[in-house]
Amino acid sequence: GNWLLVCSVILLAHAAHSCPDKCLCYTASKTADCKNRGFTEIPARLPPEIQILQLQNNRIWRINQNAFTATPLLKILDLSNNSLSSVAPGAFQKLRYLQVLNLTRNLIHYIENKTFSFLPHLKELDLSSNSIIRLPETFGNSTGNITLLSVKHNKLQKMERILLESLPNLKVVLFKDNPWQCNCNIFGLKLWLESFLYRGGISDGIICSAPGVRKGKDLLKVPYELFGACPLRTAHVHLASSHQHGLEQRSPLKHGHHSELGDSGRASCEPKPKPRPASLRHAIATVVITGVVCGVVCLMMLAAAVYGCAYAAITAKYHKEHLAPVRQHGTPKGKEPFESSSA
Repeated sequence: GNWLLVCSVILLAHAAHSCPDKCLCYTASKTADCKNRGFTEIPARLPPEIQILQLQNNRIWRINQNAFTATPLLKILDLSNNSLSSVAPGAFQKLRYLQVLNLTRNLIHYIENKTFSFLPHLKELDLSSNSIIRLPETFGNSTGNITLLSVKHNKLQKMERILLESLPNLKVVLFKDNPWQCNCNIFGLKLWLESFLYRGGISDGIICSAPGVRKGKDLLKVPYELFGACPLRTAHVHLASSHQHGLEQRSPLKHGHHSELGDSGRASCEPKPKPRPASLRHAIATVVITGVVCGVVCLMMLAAAVYGCAYAAITAKYHKEHLAPVRQHGTPKGKEPFESSSA
């Protein structure tokens, strides 16, 4: 009876640590190879000691909240080429040691706020080749160690500057093949990218898709004057949170631009075409008006001078002809009306 019990315990222990039927598990490399197996969910009964889980090329369409509870030591998780349309916030939160998360070639449309919370060791996040149209303001708590972020081959028209500022250790960011809208909404991203490249960051750049006049142009080469007509919508929340990052302290001028223009401008806030000719017309008008005013003032001054000279001559003549005899008669009172009037 005892032997039977011991055998049962050994079998159960072996089953608990065994590989799922369709997977190959390698003890030495601590790897579970479950790719190309037709899985629709994360397989159960994975060895708890594995550090690499390969799940690419399956049909996984959802991730349950407790999917990775049994594999807390994972460092590399490859979910590329599956059928994920969304990722529930907290789906990966048990993976405290995760360093690389590959979600490329799925069907993801949105990334919600704090989707990747509690992944303090995450270094590489690859979201490329999805259908993402919106990224959040933050990937989550404890995601500040991400060094590589790829969002290429998606449907992004804009990206929150505050999201990038929450990732101070970024070294590489890939933006290629997105329909970037180079209007007011992208102004903050332009400022951030310039600062990032200045600090030695690596990026494949942002190529504008719209508006038409900027299609195919590098965002970095779009002059600042074209954003000059954007509405001044101050992003106080963004400004307050960005004070926490030393990155902003290096470029106070850029920070000022951000506080004025913000990232929350409307998509329709296109700059007015050709602002310079209008300002030139204003300048010319100002010069003409100034010239006319100066001319009038000069003429008035000239007239006043001529009148003053004539008046002085008449006064002098009056003094000689009328006052001299009066003074001789000793009647100084005759002087008062004239003095009071000339005063």
